[in-house]
Amino acid sequence: MLKIVYPVCCGLDVHKSFVYACIANTDRKGVTTYKSHRFSTFTSGLKSLLQWLLQNNCFDVCMESTGKYWIPVYNILETDCKIVLAHPKYVKSIRGKKTDKKDAQWIADIFKHDLVNGSFIPPADIRQLRDLMRYRYKLTNFTVGEKNRAQNCLTVSNIKLDDVFTDVFGKTASAITDKLLETSEPFDVKPFLKKNLKHSPEEIQEAVNGSICIEQAEKLRIIRNHMDNLALCKVNLESVILSLAEKYSHQIEVISSAPGIDTFSSITIISEIGVDMSVFPTDKQLCSWAGLTPLNDQSAGKKKTTRISRAGAYIKPLLVQCALNAIRCKSNPEIRNRYLALKKRRGHKKAIIAVARMLLTAIYHMLKKDEPYSPQLRKKSDMPPAHREISIEQAVFILQRQGYVISQPTLA
Repeated sequence: MLKIVYPVCCGLDVHKSFVYACIANTDRKGVTTYKSHRFSTFTSGLKSLLQWLLQNNCFDVCMESTGKYWIPVYNILETDCKIVLAHPKYVKSIRGKKTDKKDAQWIADIFKHDLVNGSFIPPADIRQLRDLMRYRYKLTNFTVGEKNRAQNCLTVSNIKLDDVFTDVFGKTASAITDKLLETSEPFDVKPFLKKNLKHSPEEIQEAVNGSICIEQAEKLRIIRNHMDNLALCKVNLESVILSLAEKYSHQIEVISSAPGIDTFSSITIISEIGVDMSVFPTDKQLCSWAGLTPLNDQSAGKKKTTRISRAGAYIKPLLVQCALNAIRCKSNPEIRNRYLALKKRRGHKKAIIAVARMLLTAIYHMLKKDEPYSPQLRKKSDMPPAHREISIEQAVFILQRQGYVISQPTLA
């Protein structure tokens, strides 16, 4: 028989307009009695839910993460109750026996035996910072989408600015685009050009000899105005983010000491994983939570796949971008050497994921030990040290991979 870990616990089935609560009370003989009630998701209803839980001496609560609807419930209950937030796939009831009341009872039944894995929920200020950083990420995506639409307007009008300029939205190319929108007559591009351009003025003149129609010109004006508004919104948002992240300035400075990571990347990492690394027992579990480890998909002694999981939808792309910067950093050759060694055997994609995992491992120990980056932190320091004898040739090879230059000793 399964052990009862939580004699008095509650299961919550959260919906948009109401939440169904079921308290499971197990006595010393192992007999469980249930008490259910339905509450509104208005603030007064959630406060009534809290009072109902406290009156029944229930301080352990489990609920599934249903969209954004769980957040108001969590905010009101977190001060007085210990809440376990579970992924819906871990608490889903049997098909054909699902009602709101039975779902809440099922969650309470599996939770009293401690069979539910809770999700990582950072403190309230970190959650607010995470929400703002993810909104900044969305604004960046909106800007990239608008840039693509603006480029499509120029392409269908046969204006080839992308062939003669590296950045179509740079100062020179933007000035030429403004002139194209002002007049439909041919004009000389030489007054707009700077020195040290890759292409000659004649080639640039040929690139702008297209014809933009009235409809495409109006569409391009709307797109450019939207881009300006997005840029202004992003600047205002970043000022709020910096003021909120000021209390974590020391941790931001520590993370920024790692290669390939700037200030806003450090803030994003803190907003995703927090600053308290005690919630992750090892760096391996943090890397698994971020989706940087292979899946456990094995049957009959055969591995079906070694792909990484889909977890870490926000932090994983950021760490990959930081890894791409880190392998170009000349001051830390150990990362680039490790990347090149893996690339020969496994290819670029798997090698860059491995570098991203190294960076996250280093960040874990940097925050845990409160010290800046050092090459030793990127290694799996949770494992016991291996003592083995190596030859002189192997030692020289290891040192060369770390970026050291080995020379013959001079005889006196």
